[in-house]
Amino acid sequence: MSGLDWKPAEHVNNGSVEPGCPDLSTPIKPKVMKQISRENLHRRNTECEVYDDGTNTFFWRAHTVTVLFILTCALVYVTLLEETPQDTAYNTKRGIVASILVFLCFGVTQAKDGPFTRPHPAYWRFWLCVTVVYELFLIFILFQTVHDGRQFMKYIDPKLGVPLPERDYGGNCLIYDPGNTTDPFHNIWDKMDGFVPAHFLGWYIKTLMIRDWWMCMIISVMFEFLEYSLEHQLPNFSECWWDHWIMDVLVCNGLGIYCGMKTLAWLSMKPYQWQGLWNIPTYKGKIKRIAFQFTPYSWVKFEWKPASNLRRWLAVLGIIFMFLLAELNTFYLKFVLWMPPEHYLVLLRLVFFVNVGGVAMREIYDFMDDPKFHKKLGQQAWLVAAITVTEFLIVVKYDPNTIMLPIPFFITQCWLLGILLIFIWTLWRFFIRDITLRYKETRRRKQEVSADRERPQGNGSTATPSGRSKLNGSSETLRQRKT
Repeated sequence: MSGLDWKPAEHVNNGSVEPGCPDLSTPIKPKVMKQISRENLHRRNTECEVYDDGTNTFFWRAHTVTVLFILTCALVYVTLLEETPQDTAYNTKRGIVASILVFLCFGVTQAKDGPFTRPHPAYWRFWLCVTVVYELFLIFILFQTVHDGRQFMKYIDPKLGVPLPERDYGGNCLIYDPGNTTDPFHNIWDKMDGFVPAHFLGWYIKTLMIRDWWMCMIISVMFEFLEYSLEHQLPNFSECWWDHWIMDVLVCNGLGIYCGMKTLAWLSMKPYQWQGLWNIPTYKGKIKRIAFQFTPYSWVKFEWKPASNLRRWLAVLGIIFMFLLAELNTFYLKFVLWMPPEHYLVLLRLVFFVNVGGVAMREIYDFMDDPKFHKKLGQQAWLVAAITVTEFLIVVKYDPNTIMLPIPFFITQCWLLGILLIFIWTLWRFFIRDITLRYKETRRRKQEVSADRERPQGNGSTATPSGRSKLNGSSETLRQRKT
């Protein structure tokens, strides 16, 4: 740890180094120590060792009294020294903002820490409180009428509350348009808007969240199928085939996933040895230490193993479903609340999910991977799931006609076939196959027991009963001599 990074000290699993993690069996600095925390008393094989010198500076100490004192002074100033304006709308807005700020101050200082501590635990506590505020805002919108909910958005931005036409990304899908002599490739340049780097950056971050190439590719391809299936509901889902599969899946999403996997490989091999900032003698080392403050404190490789048992398989299916639903909510929410795609609220929502999604995925993985140690779903994962469902309910309530537009029959057949194949595979993999394997194992054991009973004991002869003379041989030989 450092003057910039304090966390309960980490546990080392009997001094062993796990596969895929850097060898830290010999500390670089003599002050670096192996330490133990409650969380890592049950460290998984996929978690790297962490060495920390235990430095705890002012930056990492609790400041609950200081925050309370500053907050009280601000409230006293507003109450005694500031004249309240005679504007009801302004006072209402300011009162709501002040209530949210007080709640954030409480949460940042008092909320429970999550699995992440970098760059500071207060940063992740702040986003946990923002998650609560956002969910409460969605609940409020859900309980309004459609007209009141859309007009309420004007209190946030007066430009909102006006229906906006959706842009159609389909139309002329020629990659090379010979009819346009000025610029035959104008269709490609028209698609090169701000959403291209957004796609790349979004999938780069999603890869860091999920930490699995196969799951990322499945979600990426599945969303393109969803766009094909729902383009009759939202016009901006109508895109050219090369926009779907070349620009989105291969170029933007694929490149983002590739860069994300390279970053994951670097993080898994990076040594996790931390020193206090003032314990580092050189300025270069101090600057490097400050930069590494924005990297993870430790690293856990996600091994989802969906086919290992039914619980993990259903959990992975649920994660993919919630990811796809959250992606669809991005488009449907701005459609039903009349927000243009370039509005800052749309961007803020994406920034919000970037900050809370990684924590939620880590909590889901911990809960799924080791339910005996992590007995309940994490707080951030719980809230993110609630937000995703609430957003979808707002979409259903505000524009049921769009949601209920009948899906073309051949598309319905394709989805039913896919669901049926998943169901059949699940039934075979976790029920029929297991029953068959158990039956074969039971039959094999019975055959082994029968073979053991029929196999003669000793060196090709039956065992001599106790109490018989070895000179007389077996009991059968003795009976023959008596006759």
